[in-house]
Amino acid sequence: MTIVLSVFAALLVIGMPIGLVMIISALAGVSALGGYSQISILAYQFYAGISDYVLVAIPFFILTAELMNRSRLTDRLVAFSTSLFGSVPGALSHVNIMVSMLFAGITGAAVTDAIAIGKTLIPSMKREGYGAAYCAAVTASGSIIGPIIPPSIVMIVYATSLQNVSVTSLFAAGVVPGLLMGVSLLVVSSWISIRRKYPRHEPIKVSRIFKTGFQAAPTLLIPIIILGGILSGITTVTDASVLGAFMALILGVFVYKTLTWRDVWQSLIATISFSGVVFLLLGAAALLGWFITRSGLAAESAEFISTLSSHKLIQMIIVVVFLIILGMFIDVIPAVVVAGPVLVPALISIGFDPLHVAMVAILALNVGNLTPPVGMSLMTTAKISNVSYESAIREVIPFIVSQIGIVLLVCWLPEIVLWLPRTLGMN
Repeated sequence: MTIVLSVFAALLVIGMPIGLVMIISALAGVSALGGYSQISILAYQFYAGISDYVLVAIPFFILTAELMNRSRLTDRLVAFSTSLFGSVPGALSHVNIMVSMLFAGITGAAVTDAIAIGKTLIPSMKREGYGAAYCAAVTASGSIIGPIIPPSIVMIVYATSLQNVSVTSLFAAGVVPGLLMGVSLLVVSSWISIRRKYPRHEPIKVSRIFKTGFQAAPTLLIPIIILGGILSGITTVTDASVLGAFMALILGVFVYKTLTWRDVWQSLIATISFSGVVFLLLGAAALLGWFITRSGLAAESAEFISTLSSHKLIQMIIVVVFLIILGMFIDVIPAVVVAGPVLVPALISIGFDPLHVAMVAILALNVGNLTPPVGMSLMTTAKISNVSYESAIREVIPFIVSQIGIVLLVCWLPEIVLWLPRTLGMN
C-alpha cells in the first residue's frame, strides 16, 4: 500500500490530472500486489466502472444546465425571487441564495450554478453597493447547494462508484439537508446585510409576486417534474434527465425564444467535454476502488477509526474533518471517487447507515467548493466579480462556518437524511 500512496502523492504534487493519477496509482498497486499478470483485470474494471445504465443521466443533466444557462432562464428566477424579498435589508443578497436553491433543482453542479447566477447577479449587486468580494462569496456559497438538492451529478457518481445506496434514495436524502443549507445561508446573509446596511428593494407586492411567478412558472416546472417524477417512481433517473434536457430545449427555443441553434450546438460540445472528464474519473475510480478492496485498506481504516474513539458521533466527526481537509485540495467528484472506497465501507462496517454516511460524505466534501486552495466555486465567482481570490476567501468564512454547522447537525441527527427516504419507502 505504501507504494500506491507514494505514487499517488508524487503525481498529485507535480500537477498531473487526478484521473491519470488514480489510473497510474492503481497500476502500481496491482503490480505490487500480484505482478503484471494482474494488469489485464484492470481493463475489465475500468469498463465496469462506466457501464452502469444510470450514468446516461450525467450527460443529460449537464446538457440541461448548459441549455438553461445559454437561454438566460436564470433571469426569470431572479425576477421571481426578487419579488419575494422586497424591503428586507440586503434583498439582492437573499435573492442570490434563493435563486441558487431554485436552480439547484435543475443543474446538479456547483460550478455551473456559480457561473449562471454569478454572471446575472454579481454585476447587479455591485451596482447596488455590495462589495465585490462579498458578491463573490455569497454567490459561491449559494452554488454549493447545487450538488445537494437533487438532481445531483455528484450523487450519481457516488452511487455508481460505491454501489451501497441507490441514486433515487440519495436524491430523496438530499432534499432536507439542501433546504437547511439554504436557510443557514439566508441567516448569515441577513446578519451581514443588517450590520453593513445593504440596500432594500421596494415593498413586497402580491401582484408582482403573481406576475413574476407566472413568467417563471415554465422554468420552475423543470425541477418539479424531474424531482417529482424520480421520487414518485413515475420515471427513472435516466428518463428524468432526458425529460429535463428536452424541456429546457423547448423552453429556450420555442417558448422564450432566447436560445439559438448555435447555442444548442455549443451546449452539446460543452456536454461532451465535461462528460468525458466525469467518465474518465469514474473508470479510474473503479480501478483504484478494486485495488483498495483487494488490499484490505478499508478494513484497516475501520479498525483505525474505532481505536480513536468508540463514540459514534466522534467517529463520524473524525471522518468529516478528514473529508473537509481533502476537499481543500481535490474537487468534489475526484474526492468522492478517491476517498469513498476507503472511508465509506469503514464507517458502514462499524455500524453506520449507508445512506447517512453517503450524505455526510457528500456534504463534507461539498464544503471544499468554498475552501482554499482549490475552492472551484469561489475561484469562479471571484473571477466573475473581478476581485482577488484572497479577499473573497475572507468574505466567505461566515458562510463556510454555517455549512460546517449543517454537516455537524446531519452527523448528530441522522433522521435529517433518513426521514424522507423512509417516508417514501426507499430505505
